[in-house]
Amino acid sequence: MTSLLTRRRFLIGSTLTASALGLTGCDGLVENGNVQSVIKMAESLTMRTQRLLIGDTALAREFSAGEISPTFRANGTAMPDSAEYQSLLAGRFTQWQLQVGGLVERPASLSLAALKAMPARTQITRHDCVEGWSAIGQWTGVPLGNVLKAAGLKNDARYIVFHCADEYEKTLDGSGWYYESIDLVDAFHPQTILAYAMNGRDLEVPHGAPLRLRVERQLGYKQAKYLMRIEAVADLSTFHGGNGGFWEDRGYEWYAGI
Repeated sequence: MTSLLTRRRFLIGSTLTASALGLTGCDGLVENGNVQSVIKMAESLTMRTQRLLIGDTALAREFSAGEISPTFRANGTAMPDSAEYQSLLAGRFTQWQLQVGGLVERPASLSLAALKAMPARTQITRHDCVEGWSAIGQWTGVPLGNVLKAAGLKNDARYIVFHCADEYEKTLDGSGWYYESIDLVDAFHPQTILAYAMNGRDLEVPHGAPLRLRVERQLGYKQAKYLMRIEAVADLSTFHGGNGGFWEDRGYEWYAGI
């Protein structure tokens, strides 16, 4: 156990070092080309180290029901203000559908009822935020790997991109919409789920209703909320800033492993 904790602290520390640059408001430093090169080197080291030490399929620690945090902070957007989301919310998400597309053989539109009818996984895990706080919660949802298997990934698919309903920043070019991405190793990890319930109840809006990503071996900003569409792609360069995520386009690491 001591060895596992030591490795976990090392991995968290290496990730936080680069990500914290954005939190401290050092925008000029984050945008510096030399600094970006160092960050990418550290990120690559973090990913290789984690996967070497614990493997591709090792599980994040799971907890007992008695360890669930009495308060679980809702970070980021608490209420998407788009007209589409507000309409879906007013209808209790009965008209919402998750679009599954990109490099897949069988594109799909999945209602919340259809997702709930699929085999589910429930897990009690710790959410670690890059801002320094943690909380333990219970999540129930559909393993992402099952959804991707049903869609049938094409041979050139390498990443899964998650498109969300929250416009985190108002921008003219659309780069303010929240999005995230992971590679296929994490997409098919058994604890990577599309969660529709938290602590035994349907997700509340501040926590990402109707559906959010849980990728338990990565930091909190990877856990995209308000999912609308998932897309299998060959590379990430064509999406907004080309770094694979809203915060990544603003200087955070793409691989936020812990």
